[in-house]
Amino acid sequence: MLESSSENTVEGLSHSTPRATRRSAEEQPLIEGTPAVLTGPVEYAVLATIFLSGLASVAALARRRHAEGAAAIPPRDLPALALATFALADTVVKEKVSTWIRQPFVVEDDEHHPLAPKGRGMQRALGELLTCTRCAGTWSALVLVGLRTASPVAGGAATNVLALAGANDLMQSGFRLLGERASEASR
Repeated sequence: MLESSSENTVEGLSHSTPRATRRSAEEQPLIEGTPAVLTGPVEYAVLATIFLSGLASVAALARRRHAEGAAAIPPRDLPALALATFALADTVVKEKVSTWIRQPFVVEDDEHHPLAPKGRGMQRALGELLTCTRCAGTWSALVLVGLRTASPVAGGAATNVLALAGANDLMQSGFRLLGERASEASR
């Protein structure tokens, strides 16, 4: 077994990092007090299979709709889809209104801000997905493109609403940043 312990100093504060121990998966702990295998390759493979199945389904639907004469999503619509994807992922991962989705999989603080995935196995894998805006963004893109492919009118409406929400979020963030910089400059 390999064990190590180190002392770190950050801005005058001293803290020790946990001792890492290399053991077999059956022995579990890698870091004292935590199980080594919280989520394994099987859980990730299940999620990847579900995602790839959804992607294949959207591709098959797009192919069928194209054969029926429907047009593909034009490249000019991609910026709106990107903003919509951003807004949907941000809402699912960070907003209080989505607590009901995250609650079985994510530990949250008293203000309903996600802190960390909980549990082990598939519960934890889903918690990891629901605490990562990039991960949720990939799934959001699949859902939005799938909706847009299945029903261009409904998909377009959902995309427009979410894109406007995403643009609003970016503008609010920009406004807040400008306000902070103006306050700093006046000091």
